[in-house]
Amino acid sequence: MSTPRDLLNAAKAEIREIDARDVAEQLDHFTLLDVREPEEYEQGAVPGAVHVARGNLEFSVEGRLPDKNAPIAVYCAGGVRSAFATKTLQDLGYSDVVSIIGGFNKWKDDGLPWSTPRTMTPDQRIRYQRHLLLPEVGEKGQMRLLDSKVLLLGAGGLGSPAALYLAAAGVGTIGIIDMDVVDSSNLQRQILHNMERIGMRKVESAKLTLTAMNPDVKVVTYDTRLGADNILDIIDGYDVIVDGTDNFPTRYLVNDAALLKNIPVVHGSIFRFEGQITVFSPYVGPCYRCMIPEPPPAELAPSCAEAGVLGVLPGIVGSIQAVEAIKLLLELGDPLVGRLLTYDAMDQSFRTFKVRRDPECPACGDGAGPLVIAEYDDLCMPHPVGV
Repeated sequence: MSTPRDLLNAAKAEIREIDARDVAEQLDHFTLLDVREPEEYEQGAVPGAVHVARGNLEFSVEGRLPDKNAPIAVYCAGGVRSAFATKTLQDLGYSDVVSIIGGFNKWKDDGLPWSTPRTMTPDQRIRYQRHLLLPEVGEKGQMRLLDSKVLLLGAGGLGSPAALYLAAAGVGTIGIIDMDVVDSSNLQRQILHNMERIGMRKVESAKLTLTAMNPDVKVVTYDTRLGADNILDIIDGYDVIVDGTDNFPTRYLVNDAALLKNIPVVHGSIFRFEGQITVFSPYVGPCYRCMIPEPPPAELAPSCAEAGVLGVLPGIVGSIQAVEAIKLLLELGDPLVGRLLTYDAMDQSFRTFKVRRDPECPACGDGAGPLVIAEYDDLCMPHPVGV
């Protein structure tokens, strides 16, 4: 019968081991894999190391380290678990894996760089468990969300579902600008609010809902009209803007300010039974002026208050806006840059149209002059910020 020492010696006979100093001299060559338990990792680790506890290795490592040909250096506390982990990785098809002799203890004794990693609390691990299971998000991505800042233009029909899902996802700072109060006619679609808050400022109602949902989220409110005199100060520092406005003057104003500050805008719009979503990434894809160079006459651009809207429709469009915002924050997938996604609730159809940058666009074109932030209320009749 084999003893634990026999099993360790057998594993070491089939793997390669490496000195900690040799790894430290080649940190740009190796991906470091920490296989210690979470409580050990939280007390100190090699900066940049990927953490997968030994007990979860077989079922988790391929999602965290998908390239099986990349050089990997494995460490534990003293070099025992890393030896077994290295053998397991080889059995899983990883071709260039080594175990660090003496593990993290030897690494520290040699005076090599280490730090106490920022980690999630036990409550956060439970809250965001389904995100942590996604290799594309994981703990690193969730921490990135917690550090992110998203500004919502409007706490209305589109802002409501977007805000709820961004808060639930753990976006750390959510700014909301809206100068309106809750009205009973809003409640057919604006799910941030309820009957008890009729007459309350919308930003305050939104803050109550979001902070009750997730204490990790800081809600910053702007109970003011968005204009040329304040937009640059308001949007400064945000990573993504989610546009839930329903009037052309504000959209042109936001477009120009976002270009100037180089902040992507997730645009959404709704009308009766139809919705549209796209992403304006400054100087990467088209801007709003590329797509709509000039606004239509006021009589051809009625608001939801004038034309009506199916109450569920903004829930669908706003949720897609939240997805696009998270993709931008985590640099995931293929955001709707240069593509306009349309949705028709009447026949449950989605269609995608290409939208190209206009080389002669006065805002982002090659020959565009300096951007001037100005009011555009003369373009068409203004409406409230949120739909």
